[in-house]
Amino acid sequence: MMVIDFYKQSMLKKIFVISIFVAISTSLFAIKGSYTVSSPDDKIKVEMLLIDGKLAYRIKNNSEVVVEMSKLGLVLDKIDLSKKLEFRKITKQKLVCDTYDLLTGKRTHCIYRGNERTLTVANNENDAMEITFKVSDDGVAFRYRILNSKNSTQEYRILNELSSFKFDKNTTSWLHPRQKAGSGWCRTQPSYEENYQQQVLVGTKSSFNEGWTFPALFKTKNTWVLMSETDLQSNYCASHLSENVVAGEYSLAFADILETVTSKNALPHSTLDWITPWRVLIIGSEIKTIVESSLATDLAAPAKSQDYSFAKPGVASWSWAMLNDTATVYSTQKQFVDYAASMKWTYCLIDALWDTQIGYEKIKELADYAKLKGVGIWLWYNSAGNWNDTPQTPKDKLFDAKLRKLEFAKLQQMGIKGVKVDFFPGDGQSVVKYQQDILIDAAKYQLMVNFHGAAFSRGWTRTYPNLMTTEAVKGFEYRTFKQENEDVVPTLCCMLPFTRNAIAPMDFTPLCFSEISNIKRITSNAFELALSIIFESGIQHFVETPVGMAAVPDYVSDFLQIVPTTWDETKYIDGFPGKYVVIARKKNNKWYVAGINACAEKLKVSLNLSFIGVNKLKIIQDGENNRSFILKNQSDLSKPIQIEMESNGGFILY
Repeated sequence: MMVIDFYKQSMLKKIFVISIFVAISTSLFAIKGSYTVSSPDDKIKVEMLLIDGKLAYRIKNNSEVVVEMSKLGLVLDKIDLSKKLEFRKITKQKLVCDTYDLLTGKRTHCIYRGNERTLTVANNENDAMEITFKVSDDGVAFRYRILNSKNSTQEYRILNELSSFKFDKNTTSWLHPRQKAGSGWCRTQPSYEENYQQQVLVGTKSSFNEGWTFPALFKTKNTWVLMSETDLQSNYCASHLSENVVAGEYSLAFADILETVTSKNALPHSTLDWITPWRVLIIGSEIKTIVESSLATDLAAPAKSQDYSFAKPGVASWSWAMLNDTATVYSTQKQFVDYAASMKWTYCLIDALWDTQIGYEKIKELADYAKLKGVGIWLWYNSAGNWNDTPQTPKDKLFDAKLRKLEFAKLQQMGIKGVKVDFFPGDGQSVVKYQQDILIDAAKYQLMVNFHGAAFSRGWTRTYPNLMTTEAVKGFEYRTFKQENEDVVPTLCCMLPFTRNAIAPMDFTPLCFSEISNIKRITSNAFELALSIIFESGIQHFVETPVGMAAVPDYVSDFLQIVPTTWDETKYIDGFPGKYVVIARKKNNKWYVAGINACAEKLKVSLNLSFIGVNKLKIIQDGENNRSFILKNQSDLSKPIQIEMESNGGFILY
């Protein structure tokens, strides 16, 4: 009996030792092989793995795979951080919080809460890199930091960022095709002003075989994903999605060799340590997460401590969209100053050729006149340089730093409030630096900025509060060029709140009640009115002329005298990309609701507006035809309000 007991005891000890060994081995494998980080509500989870010396990650939402196993890594001209990697360090998951205020955006006060974890890897030559993941309840972001492991003082160049995003083959997407650099009118492409390819399967070829610009919207199984980037600094280029998609896997791509203002190489270059932009994926089971998220600015660098009180968003009158270059003369611009004053708008934008058709002396005179009327003047500039052949002036005033500061000093002395800078060559690192230099110098001379013919803001409205808006959209001007552009306006406008305008302020330049020369406008007047709320932009350039505004009912022009351009809160009410959308925005405890419909038939929407907290509303919607309005009063909010939108029609409610 004693022998048998001893034998059993020995066996139990062996089993125990083996169990401990297996447990330790499993634990070591988990530490060396993978790690996870989850959102505070534990719904979104990211797993990062090291497989055969290569980094990969995948994302789940509510236990459902959203992004399948995708690549991570960097290849530099002197360092390869894409293979033969080993884990060196893993931080514990920790909660990070941030609160900040925005001058322009979806809301004034923003709150960020997310869990963060950083992984350090190194190659067999001891070159090291950190990858940090931040996971919030509304999405995932990651970025790289290349460590200066060898105390190097030399400059490095990133040849390839391997970051990829693999989706299920049945995923649908809404994507903006990228134009070939240096192509198009006067070699101004890419200008981010193309027609989106809507609701197409992943892997679909883009219109120009040049890939896709951010932001990119995907619907995979039961989850929506909006992909973009933020916190882009002057030591990196802007990125896009490559044309080559294999089995639903999109790869990151850099700027073309032509997308530069200083050299023929647009690739990122810097000394070490070196931090890349955040790769951002806004993720939600409902599309309201996409519309309401502020993740694109949550992760951007805060503004430097300086006085930005001169930056004041507002509405601007603008002659160019309907009257073109010939209207850039003193007498017409004076009329548009008077028009802005009569509408209680803050600004008047004077577009291209003002330097030759009006001149600095008369612009100063006009600015003095406008000041007496309570109106500020904005001026248009060509970004200049040899990267395109655009003839519009003034040009060659901003590219050289010394000349730029002299010009900005002159504008400040003249009382000019802001500059609209056009025709940038694309996404190259030198372009990014040029734009940031403009923003920095403009702030010194108390000037606001609007970038046109340029990429959208990668978080810059937080970092540089004097940046009011950017174009990066096929806006109103294209409606005046061809009927085919006008014909897609309703679907485009119904998609932008879920894509381009979900990421950053957007200067679409909306709102036209008049007829467009040689074009049959297919949107109703109520549709146009609704865009004043649907689209978010720090400076909202309304294209309607004094004559056209005088023809609408007083209650319409009265509303346009009070409509805000900045918002304390934004709420998604209803919609589907490219079909229809209803959005509510709040300013100073007052709510403004707008809806537009791009469907071929009438659409009824039921609006539960109990959150508004008032019992009296005005509704402006389509009247007997698409050029008329009707005003209604609503006093019962105890039950949902039923609104019928005409095809290519809309409404506002306030």
